[in-house]
Amino acid sequence: MQKPKRKTAAPAARKPAGAKRVARPPKRRSRYTAAEVHEIFRRFSVQRPEPKGELEHVNAFTLLVAVVLSAQATDAGVNKATRALFEVADTPQKMLALGEQRVGETIKTIGLWRNKAKNVIALSEALIRDHDGEVPDDRDALTKLPGVGRKTANVVLNMAFGQPTMAVDTHILRIGNRLGLAPGKTPEAVEDELVRIIPQEYMRHAHHWLILHGRYVCRARKPDCGACVIADICKAAEKTSGIPAPLVELAAEPG
Repeated sequence: MQKPKRKTAAPAARKPAGAKRVARPPKRRSRYTAAEVHEIFRRFSVQRPEPKGELEHVNAFTLLVAVVLSAQATDAGVNKATRALFEVADTPQKMLALGEQRVGETIKTIGLWRNKAKNVIALSEALIRDHDGEVPDDRDALTKLPGVGRKTANVVLNMAFGQPTMAVDTHILRIGNRLGLAPGKTPEAVEDELVRIIPQEYMRHAHHWLILHGRYVCRARKPDCGACVIADICKAAEKTSGIPAPLVELAAEPG
């Protein structure tokens, strides 16, 4: 007796040559809807309409130097050291003329001051050699300078040139993950998500709002939820207190 032939599945239809794959939309990592993100930054804008960075500087060059010096140091500590420095050296030419030894002596109260003094001199030399003594307004050009990383470049681009960049420091990295606003293991991952979700109208001041919020309200060891203007929206796993009464008034303000 002859066995019946097995039915074979029809071959899958092949895509025509040259057909483009449909790109899938990026997976949303933030815990917040677009409306919630908009409201978060609207409230920050009401709370601090014109936020300012706390590093003292007089021009783009001194800002760049201050940010380079601020690595693993507090803004207050950097300001204390740079006041005297910037009085005598507020341009790359003057800084180079001052020399590494005198720069080092002026910033000795800052951590890693020896290496930072070398970077400041090398940075000044590079600006004079490659940019006619001017601070470039381009991220790639900035990150090629000695001692300048992506975060430093983003701070300078935002504060000196008004570009809508997101400089992720320890405060923003913490907030992005704690609140679930922009979870990520690296500053770059958090930066990418924040740039993706923050409305363009708020990008100009967004990194300052987040830094100041992390420094004074959503602190590392003990967040002050009672003083938080986004406490009712916040989706952090743990909170220290309920929603403050003044928040009702702030939330009711027109956008």
